[in-house]
Amino acid sequence: MKTTSLIVRLFHRRLSCPAPLVILPALLLLGLAGGVTTSFAQTFQTSAPHAILIDSASRSVLFEKDADALVIPASTAKIMTAEIVFHEITLGHLNLDNEFLVSETAWRYGGAPARGSSMFAAPNSQVRIEDLIRGLVIVSGNDAAIALAEGIAGSEGAFATLMTKRARELGLERSTFTNAWGRGDPDQKVTPREMVTLANHVILTYPDLYKYFGEKEFTWNKIKQSNRNPLLTMDFGADGLKTGNIDESGYGLVGSAVQNGQRLILALYGSPTAKERAEEARKIFLWGFRSFDSKTIFQAGETIGSAKVYGGSSSNVPLIADEEVKILVPRTATEKLTGRIVYTGPLIAPVEAGREVARLKIFRGTEQILDLPLKTAAAVEQGALPRRAMDAGIEYATVLIRKYVVKR
Repeated sequence: MKTTSLIVRLFHRRLSCPAPLVILPALLLLGLAGGVTTSFAQTFQTSAPHAILIDSASRSVLFEKDADALVIPASTAKIMTAEIVFHEITLGHLNLDNEFLVSETAWRYGGAPARGSSMFAAPNSQVRIEDLIRGLVIVSGNDAAIALAEGIAGSEGAFATLMTKRARELGLERSTFTNAWGRGDPDQKVTPREMVTLANHVILTYPDLYKYFGEKEFTWNKIKQSNRNPLLTMDFGADGLKTGNIDESGYGLVGSAVQNGQRLILALYGSPTAKERAEEARKIFLWGFRSFDSKTIFQAGETIGSAKVYGGSSSNVPLIADEEVKILVPRTATEKLTGRIVYTGPLIAPVEAGREVARLKIFRGTEQILDLPLKTAAAVEQGALPRRAMDAGIEYATVLIRKYVVKR
């Protein structure tokens, strides 16, 4: 395995912040996962047992508190239900005017008889998917969730299997779903970190469908209900996602807000009351918006570093990011910023262009604040036989050195 480091001059030239940026060699790690990582060191405090706040564009973590704990999602599980519906629509498998049956099961266990949150759909009625989406994300209708699950997968159990499968496809490695609406189940658990990753995916991937989360009210069967998300009535730019509460979970929410073009996303779980949940969420959002400055350190497509190539026509391949690389820097920052490119290597030729092979990790002190994928900027063809033989010899010697020298 090989290491690579970032180009120091680029960071010194472009990062204007109180703290100097130092580039350290990368450690090589196997099985790296996507999504958001650990946070800036912070003095900010919240009473919520579990919370994480991220910047949507950079995926920088601004604040976290026990964000990797497995928690009961309650109705925030409906975000994953919505994601699957949105995905099916995007694939062309469904459209908003299709209708699904509200079965006896959906009505009895998710509708008025269940005395939970409901859109009050009539049993054995046909309801348009667009109305079921509204019932799901605006008024948190359990009947809407079950009807969507049955319409897509045939049963809620089969749909729950799809939910966990889809979670893994999106890089959510620890969250597991057993039902579509958030019913209490010891096997249905999520982490706050993975829920902000999911929320960010929904917002960025389905902007035309995400809008339903922000609608203030919904009327069905002549019953008018307000959106259950209390943040939408506040004054800091909140525009959607879900709350949740069952006896086993306490009060939780996954919320998003935008100010001056910047979007922050929060997951918060375990508050003892709905009032405290809303107050703490508002406090965290306002702190996030006022405490950080955004800095661009690399442009999209700009060479950030390189990876070693084994047996190729070139011994290195440039690495780039698909998008601008931005970080959020605390306005009172005093700790050093460091960067690492992490990959498993050397890469074996041939290597195609555009292949995701590494990750860019930025740290403030010892805390990791950014983790983004890097791709190869060019193809590297297989090298001539002498080149491959030389690389093989170098790699063999490296293995021997590690085995007999480094470990001693």
